[in-house]
Amino acid sequence: MAWFKRDKKGITTPTEAKKDTPKGLWYKSPTGKIIDAEQLKNNSYVSPEDGYHVRVGSKEYFEILFDNNEFEELNPNITSKDPLKFSDSKKYVDRLEDAQKKTGLKDAVRTAVGKSNGNDLVVACMDFAFIGGSMGSVVGEKIARAADHSLKNNIPFMIISKSGGARMMEAALSLMQLAKTSSKLAQLSDAGIPYISLCTDPTTGGTTASFAMLGDINIGEPGALIAFAGPRVVRDTTGKELPEGFQTAEFLLEKGFLDFIVPRTELKHKVNQYLDLILNRKMEVA
Repeated sequence: MAWFKRDKKGITTPTEAKKDTPKGLWYKSPTGKIIDAEQLKNNSYVSPEDGYHVRVGSKEYFEILFDNNEFEELNPNITSKDPLKFSDSKKYVDRLEDAQKKTGLKDAVRTAVGKSNGNDLVVACMDFAFIGGSMGSVVGEKIARAADHSLKNNIPFMIISKSGGARMMEAALSLMQLAKTSSKLAQLSDAGIPYISLCTDPTTGGTTASFAMLGDINIGEPGALIAFAGPRVVRDTTGKELPEGFQTAEFLLEKGFLDFIVPRTELKHKVNQYLDLILNRKMEVA
């Protein structure tokens, strides 16, 4: 018998000697591309194979935007209450507690100030992992306080939207945040302080109806879902068939709702390039 033939059929490795492949080594994009997790991180969480932008949160965006990932978080310990004593399939207080334990976040937005390409920038970034990035009283309050920090210190402001809309568990209190945040952005405008809005996947509901579309410049990420209501609601309301992809960043750019689309790998450079232009700063050499 040849030396390369097996004497026994099958694999005889004992069960206790078998090892599982560690989780997190690979990422599979919706188009079926397999990417090394470390390579994905080094490429700003964009698949180098097909350009797919993986949904990420404030931790990753702060890494991308702030120099050396150094920043001061603003108002980090504000948490939501339950003034309406709301309960559906679960009590709202329990849902908040579960979300905090699962995500390690206090609520659906984090705000911070730091250097981006050597210049001060205030960033408010939403986290979809926290109850779908829903906009409750804490989200509105933290964005308002971040805008106040920009106003007081004359620092450009940026909001990264990633939200399913207003938080139904806070009812009208949630809807009040639309007016609250919009009024703060108006104060920035009156003071001549730039405000940049970045719409990521997804940006929907009350977020779209307020601060996400009020930027001095409105940016979208490639392929991002950006809308107010879902396709079925829009179709039933208008009574018309909708064009394919009508709620994508590309469609909104074509119709003038966005100023441009920026791949995440170019985000830091493009944001600072825009700020250099309008603030008459020395421009970064690409």
